Amino acid sequence: MARVQAKRTRSPTPPAGASLSAQPSAAADSGAHFTHFDAAGQAHMVDVGGKDATRRVARVGGRIVMAPATLALIEQGSANKGDVLGVARIAAIQAAKRTAELIPLCHPLPLTRVAVEFAIDRGAVAVTIEVVAETRGPTGVEMEALTAAAVGLLTVYDMCKAADRAMRIEGLRLLEKSGGKSGHFLAA
Repeated sequence: MARVQAKRTRSPTPPAGASLSAQPSAAADSGAHFTHFDAAGQAHMVDVGGKDATRRVARVGGRIVMAPATLALIEQGSANKGDVLGVARIAAIQAAKRTAELIPLCHPLPLTRVAVEFAIDRGAVAVTIEVVAETRGPTGVEMEALTAAAVGLLTVYDMCKAADRAMRIEGLRLLEKSGGKSGHFLAA
């Protein structure tokens, strides 16, 4: 079996005392930067040890679009595998709790709440999901909420794929976050 090696490329090391964000770019001009890279451009887990523990909340949404007959099976509770949305809710909660195991540079967080709501959107022929994740800590819970919503929608797909392989997951995004130094964010 042939072994494949990825070629590593390094960005040039900045002079002593300089940072990557000091180099010109559109992101740097706006003050934006990637916090998961050190001065040498290597991935690292961000140090949150000096940050205050505050209440952090993230709200995420998304949907899975499907055939009308598939949506009817979910609504009637007559899908072959049982209560689709009940199982997907538990999967989403479990995913939020395991986010740090899935996203390599994500800090493990003591979640204080994960709420998952599904809704039937007959107009879009879709099931929507909204997840709210909360913690009290030094870093946000956006990744936990996003992971929960993604896995919840993937579970709907898994449970219904025998009836509809053309389902598609759409619009997975952060809707709102609060807490921490960056303050409140509300999606447009």
